[in-house]
Parts: sequence; structure tokens; C-alpha cells
Amino acid sequence: MITRDGEMTAELREGMRGGKGTVKVENWFAPEAFGAKVRLCARLTVPPGGSIGTHSHEAEDEIYIVLSGRGIIIEGDSRTPVGPGDAILTGKGGAHGVENTGAGPLVIAAIIMLYA
Repeated sequence: MITRDGEMTAELREGMRGGKGTVKVENWFAPEAFGAKVRLCARLTVPPGGSIGTHSHEAEDEIYIVLSGRGIIIEGDSRTPVGPGDAILTGKGGAHGVENTGAGPLVIAAIIMLYA
């Protein structure tokens, strides 16, 4: 199954998870396309100065892969700069947030997998 760029369903989320600005969520595949338990497989675009608020992942793991742009990942009291090619794993009740600190959009691949 192939989803081509421009064929994805998209939605705009204002103040995503309590963050700033409007995040564009483009779904590569719907959850029902998988045999595994996947809640999200999407490209997230965070505008300059925007963010996704800190949120936790209970009974699921989330992977972020930074495709382009610059940002900060917030985990507890830690604020870690990230850029293209960096990967972030959060799960087992852990919490994270993301801020775009760059001049252009921060584009992230996001996959959320459920434990059961």
C-alpha cells in the first residue's frame, strides 16, 4: 500500500495538546490499515513559534522522527534540541512536548502504537 504526498487526509489542530499555534496533521495511513495496533501514522507540521503541549502516553509508545526544521523536545525538566534525522521515543507513561524553535516549519513523522 502506498500513500503519495498530497493524497493524505489532513486536519488542522489549533492549540494541540495545549500547545501554541495550529499544527497540520496529515495521515499517511488510517489505524484500520494496519494489522498491528496503531493509533496514528502521520506527518505533523508545527509552524514557527508553535508547539504541541506536554502530554503523556499511557499504554502506548510514540515515535517522532524529525524530517525537517529545528525544535526542542520537552521531557520532564529536560529541554533537548532536535533537528533532521533525530528520533524520539516516548511511552510507558512518559510525557513529552515539542516546540518549534526554527525560522521555518518543524516537520515530524509520528507513529503511535498501542500495547493491547
